Amino acid sequence: HEDGTVAASARLGAALASHDDTTADHVARSKELGIERAEFPTTFEAAEACRDKGIQVIMGAPNLIRGGSLSGNVSAGDLAKADLLDIVSSDYVPSLLLSSAFRLAEIWDDLPKAMRTVSTTPADATGLSDRGRLRAACLADILRIRMLDGVPVLRAVWRGAEQVG
Repeated sequence: HEDGTVAASARLGAALASHDDTTADHVARSKELGIERAEFPTTFEAAEACRDKGIQVIMGAPNLIRGGSLSGNVSAGDLAKADLLDIVSSDYVPSLLLSSAFRLAEIWDDLPKAMRTVSTTPADATGLSDRGRLRAACLADILRIRMLDGVPVLRAVWRGAEQVG
């Protein structure tokens, strides 16, 4: 099924990611297949191998916010501290993306880099060059955030030039 999936992805122009890589050998196989992203590597070994092979590492927001994986895999926060995290996905809790950006900002002491990890970088990785950044002719929302006891609280949203929330 692997070869068929890779071929279909190429034919359709779809972004493709490996999933749950555990070893450097898993990552090497992904690289052979032309995969450029790894979703949820389960070990430091796999994440480090991704970095060595030029494969972006994606981790889930729940893992980052909880402080670890539900299944005992490597922590997204630990990967961020080791500079082995490129993209945070919503996984099964989309509302955690905003909190994830602020958590990464604490880890990295770099809010712009953290925001790119949940916006620009995933948009670019999936070929969506018309979003993920504030630029003319791009789709973008602007959020006004207020920190309340260390938690980002959404106060207003603008889409285009119009406030929608």
